[in-house]
Amino acid sequence: MKILHLILTILFVLFAAVQYNDPDPIHWMALYLFVAAVCGFAAFGKYNKYVLWVGLAVCAVWLIVTAHDFIDWISMGEPSIVSEMKATEPHVELTREFLGVATCLIVLIWQYWRSNKQ
Repeated sequence: MKILHLILTILFVLFAAVQYNDPDPIHWMALYLFVAAVCGFAAFGKYNKYVLWVGLAVCAVWLIVTAHDFIDWISMGEPSIVSEMKATEPHVELTREFLGVATCLIVLIWQYWRSNKQ
């Protein structure tokens, strides 16, 4: 498990690193680095349930806020959000944001579940 935690740590640090050209890079860098830190500490068996709860709450609220845009994207017939790197349409950026937060939420839920097993 330690290797998986370290791989996730590196991945989320890389996710944060590529946010410099995002319209709101500070939010995304903070979120991705937060998840990277949680995974990094988990690699050494260090869990803080209060920190996990804060992360889960932030991700849940953020996911609820962006859910409408994700549902709109689905109702549009799921047009490509990866055909180009620059988000030329609002649904591209908002759908990517939803999926990014969903990824963070899934990892944090998994970390919380792991913390309960210790």
